[in-house]
Amino acid sequence: MSTLDANPATAGRTPGRAGRPADDDPPSGAEVDPAAARAAMVAELERNDELRPGPVRDALLTLPRELLMPQAYVRRGAPGEEPPRWELLDWSVPQDRPELVGLLYGGASVLVQHDGEALLGRVRGTRSGASITSMSTVVGLTASLLQELELRAGQRVLDVGTGAGVTAAVACRVCGDQGVVTLDRDRHLTDAAAVRLADLGLRPGVVCGSGDEGCPARAPFDRIFVSYAMQRVPAALVEQLAPGGRLLAHITSASPSWPALAVVERTADGQVTAELRAVEFAHRAGHGTQRIRLDEEFRQRIADEQGSWTQRSMLAPPADTDRGLWLAADHLLGGLVRDFGAEPLSIGAPGCGSWLRVEPVGRSRWDVTVHGPRDIWKELQDLAIRWRAAGSPGRYRLLFEPDGRQRAVSACGRLSWHLPLPRPLHEGAST
Repeated sequence: MSTLDANPATAGRTPGRAGRPADDDPPSGAEVDPAAARAAMVAELERNDELRPGPVRDALLTLPRELLMPQAYVRRGAPGEEPPRWELLDWSVPQDRPELVGLLYGGASVLVQHDGEALLGRVRGTRSGASITSMSTVVGLTASLLQELELRAGQRVLDVGTGAGVTAAVACRVCGDQGVVTLDRDRHLTDAAAVRLADLGLRPGVVCGSGDEGCPARAPFDRIFVSYAMQRVPAALVEQLAPGGRLLAHITSASPSWPALAVVERTADGQVTAELRAVEFAHRAGHGTQRIRLDEEFRQRIADEQGSWTQRSMLAPPADTDRGLWLAADHLLGGLVRDFGAEPLSIGAPGCGSWLRVEPVGRSRWDVTVHGPRDIWKELQDLAIRWRAAGSPGRYRLLFEPDGRQRAVSACGRLSWHLPLPRPLHEGAST
């Protein structure tokens, strides 16, 4: 299972509870009560309207995350320190348990794999450099998506992107493990998940393979859940969806800034319907997805430099809540990344060095500064006119065309774009 994109574009945008600060962690000698921590996590999700009464809530309330993730990483050292230092905590070590409880039940993502390592048989301690290659998703996002699946007893479920096995465990608790298959490209993750799910008395099918190909041997599935972001919906997964079935997958471009959720359903008579919903948060992009970023030097230039020109404008920039517009901008304008950590609206195009900064200067007035060969402000305002003419959609129909292309289109048909074609030999992934 993956988490939110770990990049500057999503800094400060973690949904729900983002984990408590270090000075709020329990002292090393504190009593550890996982059941109480679990109940507190569920109560927090309910307060945040991310969880409601039902089978998913019941499963999360009884799921001992410390058995699925008996080891987890925490980053040590000063912010920005290079190379990064990671400490692997271990539930079997009593002094690690208070901090681990905070990590596992604090609501934030949990770091479970470093540099593609095997999870079974790891030795507690510090690692230096490299990166975290698998995380368990922010629990509020997981809960809300699992509820949208409307899981019921007896359903056949394909969990694409096993990760730590949390989604598979919930699906097994709700639907029964005989109908659940969990799939991941990383054998280290599937090996560990098989052992840890069995420790919980759960024995779903655990498969190592490509997420894009699904699991045709066990198809069809009533529910398919993809826990990493993709650039398009794999055709094989749509084909493996049973009549009355539902598939959920986050869709992303090369930019991490403005994702969508694809909701694909097959009707009782076999017809496929689908939509793209503009969303604020999404899973991390899958293995091999090329990403564009704003590095620290570029962000500082946007914040500090004068730019090519500045003008006073009475036109408001698009609101953060105009997510359908931002989603369209991601695909129709392309190459743009937003710095969500900046107070004025700041957008860069790393490919050509262009950028935009918009600062409020009073009621209904903004100073607009642009730099580089692209006039990002004009591009956004022109698209805003088209978006409003299309009815200001936040959702788009997703059409699967006969030639294999996938097209997002507004209800009135006036605003549309194609999703990228699949790359040769592209494999699905989880993180």
